[in-house]
Amino acid sequence: MQHPLSIPVSRRQTLATLGAGTAGLALSGPAAALQGPAKTGAHALLDSIADNLLALSPEGATSLGIDTGARAAERGKLGDRSAAGQKAVVDTLKADIARVRAFNKAGLDHSTRTSLSVVESAYGVALDGFALPYGDVAVGGWRNMPYVVIQNVGAYLDIPKFLDSDHPVKTSADAEAYLSRLNAFPGVLDGETERLKAAGGQGLIAPAFLIDKAVKQMEATIADAKGGGSMVESLVRRTGEAKIGGDWNARSAKIVQGPVVAALERQLAELTAQRPKATMDAGLWARPGGDEWYAWGLRASTTTRMTPEEVHQMGRDELAELHGRMDPILKKLGYTQGSVGDRMNALAKDPRFKFPDNDAGRAEIHAYIQTWLGKIRAELPRAFRTLVKGNVEVKRLPLAEEPGAPAAYGGAGSIDGTVPGKFWINLRTTELHSKYSLPDLTMHEAIPGHVWQGEYANQMPLIRTMLAFNAYSEGWALYAEQLADELGLYDDFEVGRLGYLQSLAFRACRLVVDTGLHAKRWTREQGVEFFVKENGSNPLEVASEVDRYCSWAGQACGYKVGHSEIVRQRGLAQKALGVKYDLRDFDDVVVKGGNVPLDVLAQNVAEYIRETKA
Repeated sequence: MQHPLSIPVSRRQTLATLGAGTAGLALSGPAAALQGPAKTGAHALLDSIADNLLALSPEGATSLGIDTGARAAERGKLGDRSAAGQKAVVDTLKADIARVRAFNKAGLDHSTRTSLSVVESAYGVALDGFALPYGDVAVGGWRNMPYVVIQNVGAYLDIPKFLDSDHPVKTSADAEAYLSRLNAFPGVLDGETERLKAAGGQGLIAPAFLIDKAVKQMEATIADAKGGGSMVESLVRRTGEAKIGGDWNARSAKIVQGPVVAALERQLAELTAQRPKATMDAGLWARPGGDEWYAWGLRASTTTRMTPEEVHQMGRDELAELHGRMDPILKKLGYTQGSVGDRMNALAKDPRFKFPDNDAGRAEIHAYIQTWLGKIRAELPRAFRTLVKGNVEVKRLPLAEEPGAPAAYGGAGSIDGTVPGKFWINLRTTELHSKYSLPDLTMHEAIPGHVWQGEYANQMPLIRTMLAFNAYSEGWALYAEQLADELGLYDDFEVGRLGYLQSLAFRACRLVVDTGLHAKRWTREQGVEFFVKENGSNPLEVASEVDRYCSWAGQACGYKVGHSEIVRQRGLAQKALGVKYDLRDFDDVVVKGGNVPLDVLAQNVAEYIRETKA
């Protein structure tokens, strides 16, 4: 397919439509989604599919806050990451996609047909991924990767953070469930290690520089666990706060210092054994079946059939357009010499926009984020008819995760709102952040980006809350950045607008670099250099970024593809509706329509246009 380049829409055009029309919404909420005689059958089908998927992901049930009542037993379990666990997922997906395809859809309204289409799309793509000879597949999620355990992938990172952040400890039963999950942790690690060995036997060895990072992080995790560490401390601290009696320290330390450490050491031994066979080749082109895996990874990430060459060219085209918008702002700020990338590199060194690289600077970053969250909250009624709470907590990443993690990430909290959404910020050094880039990052990860969008998704049928599409999720988060600019947040802080444009340009670079690494045989160093030279990106940040692209092949391409398509659809709606177009209605259609593949997004917008015209 042709790549979906943005239709340019000026900020003035957008603001002119903020209060222009009174068009009704095409997409009704979940309560009204099922109509007619098919209501009971479709509702039951979607619910049972959700239950089947949840049974495979007990952690997901806890994170969503629905491991209660009939699902209460899930609170003490962890998902099975072994080969047998993978087979159980495949069997479930095959059975449930067959049920969706066989279901009589006559009489269903648009929203319900959309929900069934979303399940069919997510499950079909996932099953194609499971048919590949190696790798992890996120069913309706973004974390697809060829390597089972590496610097940003694996239970050694996921489970300790999950237990501390998402597993509640409010009662004795919660604390016992925490211990039950600790007891299950060694088996989860061993299941991964078994698959790590199997992949190595097929010749799939991660790049040497990724293994080196993973080994270092795993050694830190083991050292922490040998002393009891964070997994014990979290339980002891929270049982103390809740005044839950019991010897939680001794009981948890026995598990962590014994079986958990032993399983971590077995996993570390396998990674260490694979290191002598590793090369510095960064991309999947150098791995067995890598071209086929990468084609699937791009498809899963973008929800399109774009080829690596098409994605690469889209990145170069959009980068040139964005740099054309950045150039006059840089000149206005006094940066007149050299390329846009050179001038952004110079801007990054400007002490006016830096935070002190110490704990005081970290505290200043937290306060700065809260200030900008306040600014965007005040403007959101101008962009949405239907407002959610925007329940968000800003948290520093765990220290063990920071070296291999991006600058930040975020997501919504539990369905019932008791667990807030998270904006995870990497503070290993404050050099990762600047005063002109942090406002934009806040819009992306928190409000009106990931946390905000997730709260709308939490109001949908359960299966729709669980299934997510990278191009939509990340496309929405970039569109959220654009809304902040269009709503005037940078009118008196133009360097902040530059930070936003650099963010979009950064995502255009991702299209070039990800495809460069995996399809054009670029080295890791070439990937880092492209970011620094072309976009003036922070070399500290992009080194981790490029490593992430190596392990999450294709994931980085969903962002700009999704954003460009949302903007394209908005342009189509504006053109088709004229004076009947209202930004609040369009934004509600996109965010209330839920997390969808891009072709389904186009159908939702087309339905909105038809109903508004009528």
